[in-house]
Amino acid sequence: MRVHTKSPVVLDGATLRCDTLAAVARRGVPVTAAPDAVARAAVVHRAALDAVGTHAFYGRTTGVGANHGVAVQPGNGHGLRLLRSHAGGAGEPVAVDVARGALAIRLNQLAAGGSGADPAWIEAVATALNAGLTPEFPVLGAIGTGDLTGLAATALALIGERPWRGAKGPVRRALLAPAVADADALAFLSSNAVTLAQATLAHHDLAALLDAELRIAALSHLALSGSAQPYAKAVQAARPHPGQRRTARRLRELLGPDATRPGARVQDPYGLRALPQVHGPAADALGQVERVLHTELNAAAENPLIDVRGGQVLHNGNFHGAYLALALDCARLALCANAALSPARLAALTDPERTGLRPFLAAGPEGSSGIMVLEYTASAALAELRQLAAPASLGTAVLSRGTEEHAAFSPQAARAAARMVPRLRTLLACELVAAVRALRQRGTEPSGPELRAAYGQCLDRLPGGQDDHPLDADIAAAEQLIDAWA
Repeated sequence: MRVHTKSPVVLDGATLRCDTLAAVARRGVPVTAAPDAVARAAVVHRAALDAVGTHAFYGRTTGVGANHGVAVQPGNGHGLRLLRSHAGGAGEPVAVDVARGALAIRLNQLAAGGSGADPAWIEAVATALNAGLTPEFPVLGAIGTGDLTGLAATALALIGERPWRGAKGPVRRALLAPAVADADALAFLSSNAVTLAQATLAHHDLAALLDAELRIAALSHLALSGSAQPYAKAVQAARPHPGQRRTARRLRELLGPDATRPGARVQDPYGLRALPQVHGPAADALGQVERVLHTELNAAAENPLIDVRGGQVLHNGNFHGAYLALALDCARLALCANAALSPARLAALTDPERTGLRPFLAAGPEGSSGIMVLEYTASAALAELRQLAAPASLGTAVLSRGTEEHAAFSPQAARAAARMVPRLRTLLACELVAAVRALRQRGTEPSGPELRAAYGQCLDRLPGGQDDHPLDADIAAAEQLIDAWA
């Protein structure tokens, strides 16, 4: 389900979806906190205040990290010092949509209860989001055990010590009293909201590209006179992996009546024949990422956790991002394996023995190059996708004098997933340019209504020249069309 409304999204700590988060982050959809969630946060806040005098309370009555055994007095500026000292990231500024997404996620997590933070945080974050104010902080500084540097910088913006990114440039606007930030510093910092925002937006984009790939592959199928036997229901029932079955069903839908026509060969290349078996695992892997994200977006993953019902302050490891890191690592590997089929189909489209057309779909004098160079561009994009598929979770770190001896590296996994998006888009654009050129030369149009409409968009938007010409404009137009399909 996609969100197409400017009505406020109600954040209640329990029902935030990935597509809703993307709408808030990218389309400026406003937010409001559910009244019962604010009331719940107030109850937990009161319990946290009551617990200060009776429990050892990490971050409130103690230092943090290796300083967890050092007693501190609440109200002596310890929280503000914590925020200032932890705003120590580096690198380029985080993207605006990621920063907005992080604000919405942290608001929703606070609404879930468990942090003990004053409900004033919820109001302040909602005000920032709805005013178009975005915190600016560097991308580097987290390793999957809490986005401390980014959230510290965000907290400092909330109290007016750092500027926001506004519509007309940097602006300072205090939305929260420093005394509140001092009391609740760690309660706000203890979150992976920035990483979750990056991962959610990357998932949104990659899922859209994976769907667009099937339109493009279906056009290549027609251009190559492929056989739809590999997509038959009986074939899929014989090996009923969920993603494989969904991919095959989608291809049958796209091909429509063309799926009943015999192919030109007994066996097609793997780029067509094994598409469900390779695309399906990638779709399944992204599905697992979405399931992990849905849990994380609505979790009170706080350390310590204020258990009001049990009357306890529970120190724990729910800040650890292993679930997300491993899901993202698996998805990137699966996406890279699937991406390799697109250059395979592109290679088939250059082969006169498979198309019945001239080599490289050339026109004009003999020896013309046609789309020859698209294979190089696609291969270059695939090479970078392979680099980005390297598992981030294999990393190790021992920090804070040995008290924190493991890390998930989920921020690195999320950023790698985000960097895959433009390369995968380019890869698919190269195939789309070739498939449309082949169909134009053959005079073939799809029979299935959805694919026929998509092909019509291709004819309208992609350059139609057949003689040798610079293909960068063709690729750019194809990329824009793929974005429009998303």
